[in-house]
Amino acid sequence: MADEDTQFGDFEGFGGRHVPEPLEEPLDQLAETFDEIHDTDEFRQRFRSYLRDFAGRPTPVFHAERLSEEYGAQIYLKREDLLHGGAHKVNNCLGQALLAEEAGKTRLVAETGAGQHGVATAMVGALLGLDTEIYMGEKDANRQRMNVFRMRLLGAEVNEVTRGGAGLADAVDVALEDFAANVDDTHYLVGSVVGPDPFPRMVREFQSVIGREARDQVREETGQLPDAAVACVGGGSNAIGLFDAFRDDDVDFYGAEGGGEGEGSGKHAAPLSEGEEGVMHGMKTRTLEDDTEVHSVSAGLDYPAVGPEHAMFRAVGRCDYRAVEDDDALDAFRTLSELEGIIPALESSHAIALARDLAGEMDDEDVILVNLSGRGDKDVEQAAEMFDLG
Repeated sequence: MADEDTQFGDFEGFGGRHVPEPLEEPLDQLAETFDEIHDTDEFRQRFRSYLRDFAGRPTPVFHAERLSEEYGAQIYLKREDLLHGGAHKVNNCLGQALLAEEAGKTRLVAETGAGQHGVATAMVGALLGLDTEIYMGEKDANRQRMNVFRMRLLGAEVNEVTRGGAGLADAVDVALEDFAANVDDTHYLVGSVVGPDPFPRMVREFQSVIGREARDQVREETGQLPDAAVACVGGGSNAIGLFDAFRDDDVDFYGAEGGGEGEGSGKHAAPLSEGEEGVMHGMKTRTLEDDTEVHSVSAGLDYPAVGPEHAMFRAVGRCDYRAVEDDDALDAFRTLSELEGIIPALESSHAIALARDLAGEMDDEDVILVNLSGRGDKDVEQAAEMFDLG
């Protein structure tokens, strides 16, 4: 679990709460609700019950033997792709929706990029009888039509955002505006470890189940902790969820960012590798430079900033973040599908690609734990346009 210094939104100078005055009070109320409730026996029992019976936890750790033989190290996959909804997002959505219900909120708003967070928000809104409204960039909606349909089928209202670059960052802006205008009855269900306090630490708490399970599972399977833990990083919730349980262990952390079209192209989504310090969406963190076109083949990584705890990990040297280019992620997408019968999300494919590179730097018996954060059903149509499978 996180140390005391990061409990209130200060991650070695990153994080904090950089918001207009009208948002201070509702964020204070949310933080108070979270701090008072999330660690009580009653809340934890209810949360765990839904994680088990609704979401489908625990998820297994799978030894990808053929992939290991191909890449050259022992690769284990934490199978978050097997969760209800197809991704890790449901863990956080269940936790936040239960908090919103406890606080007397009747409406959820959320942003979404790849659509997995939007789908998970719509699922828990339907489960708990909460009105749900989702904001999604028009660019992302066009490449993730199946998820748009799924959200609407689940009863959510989906608004396609056309301002700016029509991507995830613009959807966040509009969702924040909705929240500011409707704070009395609305909870903003943030999808990653981003934004003003308490969101980064709150989302980390609800996603930390990933690492807790994986730590015990890998040790039982191999007799040791992994040598390396690998996850893709957009906002960064699946990565923090995996890393949290290992933060005090001798386990190396690696984060795979959206390298887009490659170094020098000016088209990527890698603020940790190639960005600068700045303030965005209520937090101090690492952001892309102004002349960068935000781009990744995976909609879920197509974000110009990152969670402040990742910015801290980079600053103190706890995690090595590397930009993975689109072509390498697509190659990993196809390789895992062909060798293991598992179609990964394009986001998770970045982590698989990074694991391949790491395996080339490690011994054959070394253990690499990869968080397979989501399944690739949503990406098959997009990938089919890029592959010639005829």
